[in-house]
Amino acid sequence: MCGSFNGSSRSLLEMIRAFPSEGVQAHLVTPKGDVAELFRKEGIPVIECAGVSQFDHTRYGYYRGRRWLVLLREIYYLFPTLLALLRAKARWFSIDLVHVNEMTALPAVVLAKLVFRKPLILHVRSVQQTTNGRWRTRWIRSIVRRFCDAVVAIDDTVRQSLPEGVDAQIVHNGFSTLRGREAEAPVDPRLLAGRDSAIRVGMVGHLLALKGVYEFIEAARLCKQRKIAVKFILVGEGNRDLSGLRGTLLRKFGFAREVRRDVEKLVQRYELQDNVLLIGFTLNIRAVYENIDVICFPSHLDAVGRPVFEAAFFGVPSIVAITNPRSDTFIHRETGLCIEPQNPHALADAIEYFYRHPQEIKRMGGAARKLAAEQFRIDNTAKRVLEIYKKTSVTRLPAFFESK
Repeated sequence: MCGSFNGSSRSLLEMIRAFPSEGVQAHLVTPKGDVAELFRKEGIPVIECAGVSQFDHTRYGYYRGRRWLVLLREIYYLFPTLLALLRAKARWFSIDLVHVNEMTALPAVVLAKLVFRKPLILHVRSVQQTTNGRWRTRWIRSIVRRFCDAVVAIDDTVRQSLPEGVDAQIVHNGFSTLRGREAEAPVDPRLLAGRDSAIRVGMVGHLLALKGVYEFIEAARLCKQRKIAVKFILVGEGNRDLSGLRGTLLRKFGFAREVRRDVEKLVQRYELQDNVLLIGFTLNIRAVYENIDVICFPSHLDAVGRPVFEAAFFGVPSIVAITNPRSDTFIHRETGLCIEPQNPHALADAIEYFYRHPQEIKRMGGAARKLAAEQFRIDNTAKRVLEIYKKTSVTRLPAFFESK
């Protein structure tokens, strides 16, 4: 698993930046990848490893069928995980707390607790499986209750999915609208080009099938078929290097797809060159939100993703694939429109609604901005997490464990 800059990494970096300079001295253990370089630029000491051992019992990624083979990789990564933790303890001997940045890094929770013997905070960012694999749920509950001193869930949807008996405090992810160094990062000039009568709908994140990329492109085809003036802006790159034997095996067993190449082929096949804009990865996320009208999050995860509330700070309403939205993150027909997951026709219908009712873009965008200001201010996030640290007798030196 590569150390790529995704939503959980961005949330962690935003939170660390918002801590008082005298309150927290952060250190990071992470898989090799661009995450390490970005954190080093912030002056944060980093130890990299080949990979972090995972145990995935999320609603989308839980083990079943051929996915059980993934556990072979996680067993292989146990040694690099342990080695990285031992190096971290030897190098950073004054660590006061370990903060594990996602529940899927459960093996790291156990190893970190045994190595550091310090308070451990588990940050849960993904919706957990609640209907299948009940023995796994019971096992996870026992691990969390034994090795974690506090559990933080990013929203009510995530908290409600945790095993019964696991108490979690909700601390929403945060976002800063202040212009930082990312605002100077390059961005595709086509995004900044003059606007026409078409509305702009964007999708931000790694190009993964589970994020709903194929549904996004299919919705573009449907909107063109309906003769709706919409520009689809896809921001992001593929998440994996699929070259060599490893890539061949991942593709053969259905664990990975070359999504970027698939998207380019679909754009050509459907003649969507004038309708779909692929602008790749950019750190200048502000420029993206300032130049779109609606943000789409059509993922298969049945959850509200980080791009939804980031865009909300800029008055951009959202279209989210979620079956049971919670009012702390998303309000249907108030801050955006919710649709059925994995349904490109529903996505196209929602886009058409905004196209036919442009006044709703402004109304829902205003409501989304208000909700974001109430729930997702980064200073509030940092304050809440710092309070949790203090309650577990932490003073200065947490080690963050980034699993992605």
